Amino acid sequence: MKVNILALDGVFDTGLATVQDVFSTANELAGMLALDVARFDVSVVAMRTKVHTFQGLRVPVIPISEGGAADWIVVPAIGDKMPDALQTALQRRDVADAAQVLREHAGHGGKIAAACIGTFVLAESGLLDEQKATTTWWLASLFRQRYPAVRLDESRMVVSSGAFVTAGAALSHIDMALLLVRQASPELSALVAKYLIVDSRPSQSAYVITDHLSHADPTVERFERWARGRLADGFSLDEAASAAGTSKRTLARRMHRILGKSPLSYFQDLRVERAVHMLKTSEKSLEQIAELVGYADGVTLRSLLRQRIGRSVRELRANN
Repeated sequence: MKVNILALDGVFDTGLATVQDVFSTANELAGMLALDVARFDVSVVAMRTKVHTFQGLRVPVIPISEGGAADWIVVPAIGDKMPDALQTALQRRDVADAAQVLREHAGHGGKIAAACIGTFVLAESGLLDEQKATTTWWLASLFRQRYPAVRLDESRMVVSSGAFVTAGAALSHIDMALLLVRQASPELSALVAKYLIVDSRPSQSAYVITDHLSHADPTVERFERWARGRLADGFSLDEAASAAGTSKRTLARRMHRILGKSPLSYFQDLRVERAVHMLKTSEKSLEQIAELVGYADGVTLRSLLRQRIGRSVRELRANN
């Protein structure tokens, strides 16, 4: 399998390194264990002759025009992690050039994988329109506003849709690369994961800081403040809209546009966040915590925790 890793200037150091490490480890293990798997031919290509990582390290690259035809182009994140800096970075000429290269690659039947903020670069090409995708959780609101035609599900760690693979935040670069290895050999992918000590983590939900998401919009932020004050009391859309200073329809529309959720769904997210915090920081029983976050019993809360974040009460308390 021929893989070209497209390194833009300011590439996220960890993202670039972990993708390379997965493929090099796969090649080493396949050779050592005599697995019948062709080597991964990996090149780091670039739009410019000189590329530095976000931390200032020089990246040895070859021009993408010399990288040869590839089965996959992989787009690691760039290091601009916050909304304002990222939106400025996306206006760069090399990003526009990269988007054009990605369109040409896809037009010739090539496949593309992008992780974390690299998903924004891929989305800039328009190739993700009407495709399912994920992105880094704390920028999901910006992604949804900037690329409304993409079918975004930021709860997922990795999403495969047609010829495209997208992955979530930071270390999801590893999950993305392992998926590509798995296409060549599930056995080899499992071995690489064991050697690199990578646990299964299909969801980003367990890592999301819910409060961080609300600050993308004043109306959503007002709703969030109201919701946090009455998690134990239950949900009322009429009261929520009044507290947010808007109509029920406008609140629902704004919540969906910014967060991709209904007001009730976000209210439940806040309940889960509060419950997880208490499970990790207190000795209260599950029944007590359920009452404090507005659920009738511990069974309901236990089921919701498993559904929303994929972890049991025992796992949450064991990680304390």
